[in-house]
Amino acid sequence: MFKKGSKLYSIFTGSCPKCHEESMFKNKNPYILSEALSMNETCSNCGTKYKIEPSFFYGAMYVSYAVGIAFAVAAFVISFVILKASIDIVFISIVGTLIVFMPIIMRLSRNIWINFFMHYDKTLAKKKLN
Repeated sequence: MFKKGSKLYSIFTGSCPKCHEESMFKNKNPYILSEALSMNETCSNCGTKYKIEPSFFYGAMYVSYAVGIAFAVAAFVISFVILKASIDIVFISIVGTLIVFMPIIMRLSRNIWINFFMHYDKTLAKKKLN
């Protein structure tokens, strides 16, 4: 399920959607906020261009909304249903969760968006450019 060749592998690792050999992001740590969305122009392994067209990743904003809702629902379930916290604490836990996980949500959204349009290719995975 999470092995090379699956979309989930590319989404959760942030690797190239075509070869799964290299990270799309310049810095793997999403919590360095000045570089959170800094991406390589192309994959050094297969040459895939990540920005298919200008403003390509604007579509990731819509995905980000859905991913943010998923994180908020998870925070609600954990704090209200499992921990039986008050509504005030539940609200604070949801807002805190969204703030803490913001860089991860942004990157995850970009990974999901690009994987809608690009697919894994075994022949590119074996190709190594020198």
